[in-house]
Amino acid sequence: MTDTLGLAAGNLLSPAVLCFFLGGIATLAKSDLKIPEAVSSLLTTYLLLAIGLKGGVEISHASASELAWPLVATLAVGLVTPLAAIAVARGLGKLGIADAAALGAHYGSVSIVTFIAVTSFLQATHLPVPGYVTALVVLLEVPGLLLSLVIARFFLSKGQGAAPQSAFGSVLREILSGRSLVLMLGGLAIGALCGKEGFARVEPFFGPPFQGVVALFLLEMGLLAARRLRDLRKVGMFVLSFATLMPVLNACFGIAVARVTGLPLGAAIVLGTLAASASYIAAPAAVRLALPEANPGIYLNAALTVTFPFNLTLGIPLYSALAKMLYEVWP
Repeated sequence: MTDTLGLAAGNLLSPAVLCFFLGGIATLAKSDLKIPEAVSSLLTTYLLLAIGLKGGVEISHASASELAWPLVATLAVGLVTPLAAIAVARGLGKLGIADAAALGAHYGSVSIVTFIAVTSFLQATHLPVPGYVTALVVLLEVPGLLLSLVIARFFLSKGQGAAPQSAFGSVLREILSGRSLVLMLGGLAIGALCGKEGFARVEPFFGPPFQGVVALFLLEMGLLAARRLRDLRKVGMFVLSFATLMPVLNACFGIAVARVTGLPLGAAIVLGTLAASASYIAAPAAVRLALPEANPGIYLNAALTVTFPFNLTLGIPLYSALAKMLYEVWP
């Protein structure tokens, strides 16, 4: 318990998280602080490409057998978490299929910023993280999102007495051509082709400055999240409870799958955190396109205004403590 509180305190007092709080305070105080859109786009591009490059370098000297089980574990998480979210939203929340599937899409996909935060957290605690974890992010981005949308369109079309409509070619193109996947996949390929020697040429730019860029980006996330606080009263207690408790349940599942498949502790914490995260970049774009019936006030507030800050401040230390506990009792 003391270790968990220490981890939580250390995470809350890290520069990146404090920048997130600064952004929130600035918005609530009606400050004129803002990040220009062009700068925000540049920060996002830098972070996504840097993640891909570093992951690609690590993958360049990883064997197929080393990657097999992590990919199996990730695929299992990517398929189970959206189904669980839909079942809870339908059963306990009594939400319609469109809103339930929209939540499934968001909680079945991942938050790239949460991934950056957990890897930074593990780096600060000196816990090694395998380089292949970037591949896990890329793999988790798509399956749960598509599965949720397929389920929604099937039941909506069935209820209307029509054949299921297939807007999924355009949805798939929307997801795969989105800048997050393009930059991370492109970075993975470049890093894998160049290896450590090639990456050494750009490491002064993509290495030491990375944490500073993360802090700036989280400052903007704090500004954005605080702007949506007033909308929380509209979404109801179920959505607030769902957005807090569902991440913890998903994290426990992700950590358990990691342990069963033999992943090291660092990878288990990352996979658990990714399972707990909710997308607020790729998923909203895809849901708006394929599921316009869903209420954005529900899924955007759940993912961005509740789950993201919860994971960033308290969730990551909690998932780390849970993973360490499991790995101690189940060596």
